[in-house]
Amino acid sequence: MLIYAKQPVQYIIKNYPNKIKTLYLAKELEKKEYSRLMKMNFEVKRIPADAAGKMCKNANHQGILAEVDDYELHPFNSFLDKDFVLILSGLTDVGNIGAIVRTAYAMGVEAIVACGINNLNLEPVMRTSTGALFDMPFALEHNIHNVINDLKTSGFCIYGADMGGTDIRDVKLKQKRALVLGSEGEGLTSRITSKLDEVVSIKMSHEFDSLNVSVAGAILMDRMRI
Repeated sequence: MLIYAKQPVQYIIKNYPNKIKTLYLAKELEKKEYSRLMKMNFEVKRIPADAAGKMCKNANHQGILAEVDDYELHPFNSFLDKDFVLILSGLTDVGNIGAIVRTAYAMGVEAIVACGINNLNLEPVMRTSTGALFDMPFALEHNIHNVINDLKTSGFCIYGADMGGTDIRDVKLKQKRALVLGSEGEGLTSRITSKLDEVVSIKMSHEFDSLNVSVAGAILMDRMRI
C-alpha cells in the first residue's frame, strides 16, 4: 500500500512504524527530524519531486510517502462479541468510506463490516481515513441479510438510517447495537429496512434533501455512543 501526504504518513509513523517498509522523502526535513526517522526500523529514501509525483499519479503528496503493509481484513464472526458495530450497505465511494472509518474510530465504533460489494480498494480508504483503518477491525461480507441475522442472533439491536425514521435523540439505545448506513445514491432497500429493529433519522432545523452519508453517519454515531 502506498500512503502519502503529511497527516496520514505522520500518523502511521507515530502509531504503526512497524508497518512501514519504506519512507520516501521528496522534501527537506529539519536535521533533528531526519535523524529521528533514520533511527527507526524502516528504510528512508530521498527521491526527486517528479518521481514522487509519478508514484502517486500526481496527487498532492506534500513531499512524504510511505510504502506500508497491506491491511488484513478481519473475519466478521469476530465482531459478534462487540457492543457497537457499523454496517455499510452498498457503499462504494472510497472517500466516504475512509471518512466514515476515521469518524467511527473517534466515536467508539468497535468494528465495521462493508456489505454488498465484491471488492474494495483499501489503499485509498487507508489514505482518506488518515491511517485510522489500521485501528479499526474491518470486514467484507457480500450478503447483508446474513450479517444482520448473525448480529441479531448474537443479541444486537439493529438500527438503520433513513430520513423517515425516529429522531435518534428520542431512541432508547440498547447496549449491543449495530448501525446500518445505506449507499450514497439508493439508501437502504425495503428488504433491509424490514429486518431492522428500528429506523432512525436526524431531525434537521431547516428543510433539506439529505446529508452526505459520511456526515449523517458521523452525527448518528456520535448520538449512539453510550
